[in-house]
Amino acid sequence: MEILRTEVIEDGAKRDRRGRRILPPEQIEALVREYRASGLTQAAFARREGLKYPTFAGWVNARRVQAGRASGGSAVRFAQLQLPTGLTAPTELSVALPDGVIVRGSEVRALAALVRALRGEPC
Repeated sequence: MEILRTEVIEDGAKRDRRGRRILPPEQIEALVREYRASGLTQAAFARREGLKYPTFAGWVNARRVQAGRASGGSAVRFAQLQLPTGLTAPTELSVALPDGVIVRGSEVRALAALVRALRGEPC
């Protein structure tokens, strides 16, 4: 019969009931800042730091949403464009919102009003 010896090493990290590490918000913020400065993809950064990709991607996305709310809205802006000579205006316009919703229409003013209404802005 072989004796198996094990050693439990406590790293001092808080853990949930399933044994997963719970990082303090300051450490999560620092990781997200470091990721943005790294030039790596989220998957590569998570792998380098020993984090599960879905968890890390959730942190990054949550910070992006918080930043959008703190700035008073998202980065969606409208710009007037001039078509080159000889091209006709499209019969249908599409606007892709940050949450993945795509709004389509042929009337520019009505489409803009609909997008403002979906974002909770006064029309």
